[in-house]
Amino acid sequence: MAIKIQGKIVGYDVASEDADDKAAEQALAAARGNEAESNVIHMHEKLERPEMLLGSTYKIKTPLTEHALYVTINDVILNPGTPHELRRPFEIFINSKNMDHFQWIVALTRIISAVFRKGGDVTFLVEELRSVFDPRGGYFKKGGKYMPSLVAEIGDAIECHLRMIGLLKDTDLDEHQKKLIQEKRAQYESTVKQAEKNVPGDFPDGAQLCAKCTTKAVIKMDGCMTCLNCGDSKCG
Repeated sequence: MAIKIQGKIVGYDVASEDADDKAAEQALAAARGNEAESNVIHMHEKLERPEMLLGSTYKIKTPLTEHALYVTINDVILNPGTPHELRRPFEIFINSKNMDHFQWIVALTRIISAVFRKGGDVTFLVEELRSVFDPRGGYFKKGGKYMPSLVAEIGDAIECHLRMIGLLKDTDLDEHQKKLIQEKRAQYESTVKQAEKNVPGDFPDGAQLCAKCTTKAVIKMDGCMTCLNCGDSKCG
């Protein structure tokens, strides 16, 4: 069929089989990319346990029991060696010489492990466990942080592990807040002249419990209650 050219010719190109082959290769590469994306393994309850898992163990020593608890969390590596490589918690074990809490500890480990293997967002476990309060009262762990119960400290250990593998992000103070806390602490220590008695990393004797970060680090500065750990202040 003849085609009449009405306008001026400004350019031309010779059709070749190479152009068709190149388009076919591009289409094949796109199809392979979609196939590779569909082969990415996500955490789910039917995922079989590998013979070896990476694990971390956390020691919990409380004034409530004579013997310490050891919390071990094992992780599975998904899609190793690929851009989609992920490290996710797979199971948890809690061991202790104290057998008083044997039943509920076994139940807790099985439930938490089941939640880990289910996949999805497992970070909610931290808040749920840390919300458990002991009717007999809580205790202060090393560093002055208040723990409302032994279960809450197990949740604290899980939070530490989730931060280590990247499931939870660190919420560090900014440089301005750190500088303010350092200035307040230096001012307090110079006022009471007890710097030589304070152990580095500890907070002054007589400090009160902070409602925001649950650390015994609240002192009265310039007529206002100020936390030396997180910077929270009643005066803003």
